[in-house]
Amino acid sequence: MPEPNLLEQFVATFEKFDDMCTVQELDPVARQLKVGESDEYGFIKWRPAKMSTDRKLLDPLYAKLPARFPPLYEQLVLSYRWAEVDLGSFRLLANPPGTGLSGLLAEIERDQGLTESLIPAGYIKFGKGPDTDYDPVCFDIKSRTKSEDYRIVKIDHEEILCNYRVKVVADLAPSFRHLMIQTIERASSR
Repeated sequence: MPEPNLLEQFVATFEKFDDMCTVQELDPVARQLKVGESDEYGFIKWRPAKMSTDRKLLDPLYAKLPARFPPLYEQLVLSYRWAEVDLGSFRLLANPPGTGLSGLLAEIERDQGLTESLIPAGYIKFGKGPDTDYDPVCFDIKSRTKSEDYRIVKIDHEEILCNYRVKVVADLAPSFRHLMIQTIERASSR
């Protein structure tokens, strides 16, 4: 499957898993991506935006992170902007609109208590568990493959915050590519 087609199929799953509807005041990223007007209760609909971003804008992120993103995730963040979206088995952190990718870095680093434990242990957060599950979903940068991809794991956030231990509670996929394909396959059976 060619990469651009895989990215488009993956982004198309957003609306299959998530209603992409939120209260305008609670989600500033969704507000930037809103389509139409809010309803009488203040709910808005949002859609991901195809937006080409210069690859050089990854440099400030990589200066703060211990490793590069997997190639497909890199292509995704350089090609689209989106609000946080629940994809059934995990939530993908937002990649907010803007000229750079500082919004994405802010999402990755949002919870400093987790970031201070995850990064030194070799994990880069790019998502969370589904629904209200706050466990970070991460690239395990110690598992780098020849294709420069990483194993995708879920970490117990309470173990970090309460016991200062990084504990993997689930292997979600052997790579980001596999995670994308799994998501596309689950969406097609809905």
